[in-house]
Amino acid sequence: MLYQSPVSPGRSWYEDTAGSRPEYPALDGDRQCDVVIVGGGFTGLSAAAHLAKAGSNVVLIEAHRFGDGASGRNGGQLGTGQRAWAEEMEAEYGLSRAKALFDLAEEAKAHLLEFAAVNRIEIDYMPGQLSVAHKQRYVDDYKAHAEIMASRFGYPHISFMDAKEAAERLGSTRYFGGTRDTGTGHIHPLKLVIGTAKAAAGAGAQLFERTPATGIVCGGGKVRVTTPKGTITAEKCLIGVNAYGGTLEPVSAAHIMPIGSFIGATVPLGSASTVLPGGESVDDSRFVVRYFRKSKDGRLLFGGREVYAVNDPKDIHIHIRRQIAELYPELKDVEITHGWGGYVGITVPRKPFVREVMPNVISVGGYSGHGVMLSNFFGKLYAETVLGNRDRLKLIEDLKVPPFPGGRRFRAPLLFLALSWFALRDRI
Repeated sequence: MLYQSPVSPGRSWYEDTAGSRPEYPALDGDRQCDVVIVGGGFTGLSAAAHLAKAGSNVVLIEAHRFGDGASGRNGGQLGTGQRAWAEEMEAEYGLSRAKALFDLAEEAKAHLLEFAAVNRIEIDYMPGQLSVAHKQRYVDDYKAHAEIMASRFGYPHISFMDAKEAAERLGSTRYFGGTRDTGTGHIHPLKLVIGTAKAAAGAGAQLFERTPATGIVCGGGKVRVTTPKGTITAEKCLIGVNAYGGTLEPVSAAHIMPIGSFIGATVPLGSASTVLPGGESVDDSRFVVRYFRKSKDGRLLFGGREVYAVNDPKDIHIHIRRQIAELYPELKDVEITHGWGGYVGITVPRKPFVREVMPNVISVGGYSGHGVMLSNFFGKLYAETVLGNRDRLKLIEDLKVPPFPGGRRFRAPLLFLALSWFALRDRI
């Protein structure tokens, strides 16, 4: 299979609350353009919008509907910085480069909010992020992190929470402390997907849904992307399929591994609920991370069951409700109205993957759960590259991202064993 279909065991709450979702035609016939983009998620749509606004002739194809992959089905949390903490990046790359990577991520955050405002996209932004420790021995790391962010990275918005404050802000006593970040927040991701597609189309990008790429070849200074009903010939190509590439392009497939992640949405909890009274989003210290937040209408959106095996759970609701009840016993019987899943693209070091995989073909992905903020901005950085400035994208290209061990045959079983081990460690 050349293009992996989404995990869609249930309709998402986002789909039922996103409002009008325009449909775009399937490609029928050949096209010539400056840039062809494969993948209609945050990365591809953002690149298409910025390129088209700069005057490039752009064709974008998506195998399904825009946002049917991780971009439209994720937890909606922006986060701060790169996926790894800034001090971890500093230990590997030194302070100067770690600071440059952190500043780039901060620009990504500002860009997302500015892009939404300029293009009049209502993304349901809500401020605040709580990062919490599920083990007592992690608490000192969170305290040190808050101090380092202010003193070495010039980011004063993170403050340490002891167990008492964490319990008050969470409405749960199951965590031992953590940090509160007032400089970030969370959004409705599918609304951003829809709005970005409209902005790209309005700028002149040619957008096609239900058009899978069946092959990519380079020759004679051109890139040719084949589809079931036509070939697109371009000067340059962006592959932005992240976890959904299948066997389309082997270098990306060797470096980006899809893992399944599942989310449930409860009924509105009501004004009397003590769950997340400040409206922040939450991520915890588990390697198999739990992430949750309240929507604008008071629902708890809870994600926390990553799946590395081939088979998906038969009933997402049961597994998600069980995890909710661990944190909020009063919600053990709460009605879950929506349960859905999708694939997240991860890399071995949990750093994004950016590489020229063929002449004039750049692949971007592997955001490892930090893609809402970064992927939109990386689309902009790709547009900058096409227009002649590759310096900023080069910061990401130069990150050390090795392929998964085991080759195509054994890498999935090896990853399953490794991540199952980390999941066991989360529990002990």
